[in-house]
Amino acid sequence: MHRHPRHRVAPVAAAACLALVGAAVPALAAGPAPAAPTTTAAPGAFLAPYWTELDVTGDRQVTADDLAAVSARLGATPASPGWADVAVADVDGDGVLTVADLAAVSQRMVYDDGPFELVEASVLDMQAAMNAGVTTSVEITQEYLDRIAAYDRAVVDPAAGGRALNSVLATNASALTAAAAADAERAADGMTSMLLGVPVAVKDNYDTVDMPTTGGCGCWAGNQTATDATMVAGLRAAGAVVLAKASLDEFAYGFVSEFSAGQPVGATLPVASPYVTSRTAGGSSGGTGAAIAANLAGVGFGTDTGGSIRVPSSYNQLVGVRPTVGLASRDGIIPLALSQDTGGPMTRSVLDAAVALDAVVGVDPADPVTSAQEGRVPESYTTALDAGALEGARIGYVPSMVGTNRTTVRLWEQTRGALEAQGATLVEVAPPAGFAAVLNEPSGSTNEFRRDLAAYVDRHLAPQVEARTIEGILATNHFVTSRRNVYLQRAAVTDAQYEAWAGPAGTHTTALATGRTLVTALMDDLDLDALAYPSGTPYGTQGTNMRLSPNTGLPAVTVPMGQATEADATITGAGVNLELLGRAFDEATLLGLAYDLEQATHARTSPALYGPLD
Repeated sequence: MHRHPRHRVAPVAAAACLALVGAAVPALAAGPAPAAPTTTAAPGAFLAPYWTELDVTGDRQVTADDLAAVSARLGATPASPGWADVAVADVDGDGVLTVADLAAVSQRMVYDDGPFELVEASVLDMQAAMNAGVTTSVEITQEYLDRIAAYDRAVVDPAAGGRALNSVLATNASALTAAAAADAERAADGMTSMLLGVPVAVKDNYDTVDMPTTGGCGCWAGNQTATDATMVAGLRAAGAVVLAKASLDEFAYGFVSEFSAGQPVGATLPVASPYVTSRTAGGSSGGTGAAIAANLAGVGFGTDTGGSIRVPSSYNQLVGVRPTVGLASRDGIIPLALSQDTGGPMTRSVLDAAVALDAVVGVDPADPVTSAQEGRVPESYTTALDAGALEGARIGYVPSMVGTNRTTVRLWEQTRGALEAQGATLVEVAPPAGFAAVLNEPSGSTNEFRRDLAAYVDRHLAPQVEARTIEGILATNHFVTSRRNVYLQRAAVTDAQYEAWAGPAGTHTTALATGRTLVTALMDDLDLDALAYPSGTPYGTQGTNMRLSPNTGLPAVTVPMGQATEADATITGAGVNLELLGRAFDEATLLGLAYDLEQATHARTSPALYGPLD
C-alpha cells in the first residue's frame, strides 16, 4: 500500500523555536558553540520520521550540530561544492539555503525551553524539556513520586462512592539514583534514547531486582528476585527509570483488579478508575491503567492473557498494545497461561507506546517462542508514526462486533467517519465459518496456571518464599479469599488435562493455530491492513471482542475513541476505545494507523480530579 505522508508542525512551542533560531543563527555565524546541547551519534533510529528527515550530520537526530552545518552553508545552491551533503535542509525547495531553511531545521530538534508541565507530558515532551535544561530526570521522577504520595491512596473524588486509586503497590527507593544516572548520561552523551530518564511503572508481575514482585498477593511479599524480567532489563538498558510497581488483579486473574499485597491477612483493596472512582480501573493491569491515566508515571507496562492490557486501557482512555505472542519475552513475568500471555505498553499516546515497545522486543532463549520474530521486527516502531498512515488503508469490520450499547455505537460511527475522512476504506466483513469459534475459545487461565506457575517458581521465585505451590498459597490465608474455589479448581488440573489442553496436539493449541490461520486468511483475501472493533463499552466489555487477539496470537492496538455523554444514558465521562488487530508481527502498521486516528481526533481526556499538584 502506498502512503502519502502529511507531517504536522513540530509540537514544540513556536516561541521557543523562534527564540532558538534567533539565538543560534548569529552565534553560529560568528563561530561560538551553538545554544542547544550537542548529542553524539545515535546508536539506532528511535525517532519518528518528522524528527529525522532533516538530519544533515547522519546521526538520525536534528541537533545543534545540524544547525551549525546548515548555518555554515547559508547561501549555498546546487552549484556549490558539497551541496549533496546539505540538500535535505533546503526545506522550501527554492534551491538556496536561507535563514528560513535554518529555522525549519531547528524546529525538528527535540528541544523545548518553554515551560514544562508534567501532567499529560509525553516522552517527547520530557525529552525536549530535559534536552533544553528546563527540567531533569531527577526532577521529573521526584514530581511523579510526589503525585503518587498525594493522590494514590487518597480519596479525592467528592462524588458518592468515590474511592482511592490504589494503583501503586510500591515505589522504587533507587528511582532517584537511576534518574541521576540518566541525567549524567545525557550531560555526557546527549539523548541516547527516547526513554532516557523517563519514569516507568510496571505491573507487579514483572520481576525487578530492586523491588519485590508479589503478583498482587500478600503471600509473595518476600519475593525479591535476583534478576529482572527480560522486558524490565530492556527498559533499563534504554535508560528508563523503573519508578514503581503497579497493582493488579491478584495473579492476573480477572478484570476487577483486587489485590491482597500490602494488606493484612484477609483484607484486600480494589483499584479505581481516575475518571469515575466508584468504578473499577479494569484488569488485570488495572493499577497500570489507573496510574498512567492519572499521570503517576510516564509510561506503563501490563500483561494481557484475555484482555488485561486492553480492558484497563479502554476504561482509562489509554493506548494499549497487546503484541504478537513471541514479540517480547515473558521470562521473569509471573504467568497466567503461557499459550496466550504477553506483555506490552499502556500509555497516554501512540508515540509513547511505540517508544516503549522498542525497548522490550527481541529474541530471548529463555522464552523460545520469541524465535519466531527473527527478521520481522523494524529498527524502531516510531518510523511507522505517520499522520498520513490511514490514506489508502483498508480496514475491515464485522457489524455484530459493534454491539448495541448507545455510547459504543455512537463512538464507533463517529470514529468510522474519522477513519474515512483520513483516507481509509472501511470494509464490511461477513465472518467466515469458524470465526465464532475463534471468538468463543476460552482462556487457558484455568488449565495452564498450575503448570506455568510451577515453572516460574522453579526459575525465579526467591528462595525465602515458602508458598511455592497453589496449596502453599492457600495455606497462608494471605490472598483474595473470595477466590479460594478458583485456586482449588486450578490446583486440581492434572498433567493429563494440561496436555490434552495445551500440549502439542491439545485442543486449545489447535484452536489457537486454527484461529490465526483463519483470521490471517480473512485479511489476506480482502486485502485488509487491519480489523477494527470496539474494545468495550463504558466500564464494560463488548461481547467476546477481547478474545480475538489472544485466540489467534495476533497483535492488537487499542486507542481512545471518546467518552460517554449524559445523553447516552450510560456512564457519563466513561471512555471507550477502538481496537485494531493485524497480522503477526505487524505492530508497526497498527501503530501507524492508530497514530493517524489519534492525531485526527485527539479523543483522550485527562482526568480532572488528578491535575497538577499545587
